[in-house]
Amino acid sequence: MRIIPLSEGSFTIDGTKQFVPFNKTSDELNDRPSGSLLVEIQPFVVITSEDVLLLDTGLGFEQEGRPQLFKNLMDAGINPGEITKVLMSHLHKDHAGGVSHKNPVTGKFELSFPQAQYYVQQKELDYAFEKGLPSYIPEELECLRTAPQVQLLDGDGVIGGYIQYQLVGGHCPFHQVFRIVDGGTTVFFGGDNAPQLQQMKSKFAAKYDYDGKLAMELRQQWWKTGQENHWKFLFYHDVKTPVG
Repeated sequence: MRIIPLSEGSFTIDGTKQFVPFNKTSDELNDRPSGSLLVEIQPFVVITSEDVLLLDTGLGFEQEGRPQLFKNLMDAGINPGEITKVLMSHLHKDHAGGVSHKNPVTGKFELSFPQAQYYVQQKELDYAFEKGLPSYIPEELECLRTAPQVQLLDGDGVIGGYIQYQLVGGHCPFHQVFRIVDGGTTVFFGGDNAPQLQQMKSKFAAKYDYDGKLAMELRQQWWKTGQENHWKFLFYHDVKTPVG
């Protein structure tokens, strides 16, 4: 199994829920508004014996006239057309911005990976349209409702015989997590319920979570089980340690 972090850079975010680029060598966190959080944005590619998996899709920004996610994939030696499955932990804009991109001819949003199967919780998709801005961008998610290659999930289950998904809530009401077991290796992706290594090691209930106490308890459970069973953890928002 091969794991490739696809960092889109470091950002600060405050109560406005706007992601502002942050240069770790020249910028000062104290210069940002009080309460600003410093986070990395990094989807992951996991190459297994069966698939080329993409775990969450980043902010959806463009670079040099094309999605930054596409550039990052190609820089890692992966053609975007090679992605076979897109696994979405949830649909907040910093995780789902690259789900789709705007067709320059039609002006409509279409799936960024039309050859891949997308896996999204049905209730999370419904909630995204109910809740809307600023956490969700419904316009960019509309194609998830109608595209035939989108698999809308209901609760827990298994994909392809080796990818376990579990609806857990915590960070948002219908957040899901993934455990990928292939070739004797287990990879765990907890999205924003397990965003950084330090949060796994300490009892930390985040005020920005829908249910901070639940998210904290889940992290403690996963960390204990993962330590005992030698899981690899993927940390979407860790500025130093993408894989732990």
